[in-house]
Amino acid sequence: MDCHVGLLNSVPSPLLCEMFGAAGYHFAVLDLEHLLVSPDDLQHAIRACEIGGCEPWVRVPEVDTQLIGRVLDAGATGVVIPRLETVAQARRAVEAAHFPPLGRRGITGGRVTGFGKRSLADYIAGSRDAIRVIPMIESDAGIDALPDILAVPGISLVMEGALDLALDLGLGPDPLHPRVWQRLLDLAGHCDEAGIPFCANPRNAAQREHWLARHPRWLLAGEDRGLLMGALRARRRELTSDLSTLTS
Repeated sequence: MDCHVGLLNSVPSPLLCEMFGAAGYHFAVLDLEHLLVSPDDLQHAIRACEIGGCEPWVRVPEVDTQLIGRVLDAGATGVVIPRLETVAQARRAVEAAHFPPLGRRGITGGRVTGFGKRSLADYIAGSRDAIRVIPMIESDAGIDALPDILAVPGISLVMEGALDLALDLGLGPDPLHPRVWQRLLDLAGHCDEAGIPFCANPRNAAQREHWLARHPRWLLAGEDRGLLMGALRARRRELTSDLSTLTS
């Protein structure tokens, strides 16, 4: 089974989103939770992902029925729901993302139907399997409620938010704390029992080894902002590492 690897996009740039696909990434999580992104910029980023062959998912700030419908109408293939903690939230998210009978999403034409090249009936039929609803579990309460959340029809996979989980547990910004790791294992165990894929975000070599041993279907490679900053710093150090020797 192939492993699909994605990135959290925190640097709003259509060109960067297009590069994700060229670099071999399978999905990008375009962030509306922490970023002030205009509708036009989001639309361009979705198009850029499509051009690059990278699935565009959008992390919305909350279970906002109208916003979820709009980002899907714009071409997003997945909606990531941060801080999801209850069955009611999960049900509302699924209802917002899917058409009847599974949900209550309203229908429109536009770019998702090729501006009329694809019939509405065909789009509705295909959307049931094409649209992903992805809870992001970031709290102790969310992990405790997860067995019931995963019983909601229409949940596609689950992502973790270890940094916010650490804050929720009163541990400060420490996603590598042993208590956080144990709760992530609990989270993954609930997903295994329900037969729902779990998308981990390995933060060190030991976590990477652990999650890869599970032969995952989905993995998050982290956030583009941190990866870019790390690469920029490493390149500068590489260029100047021998400078003091040369000038002494």
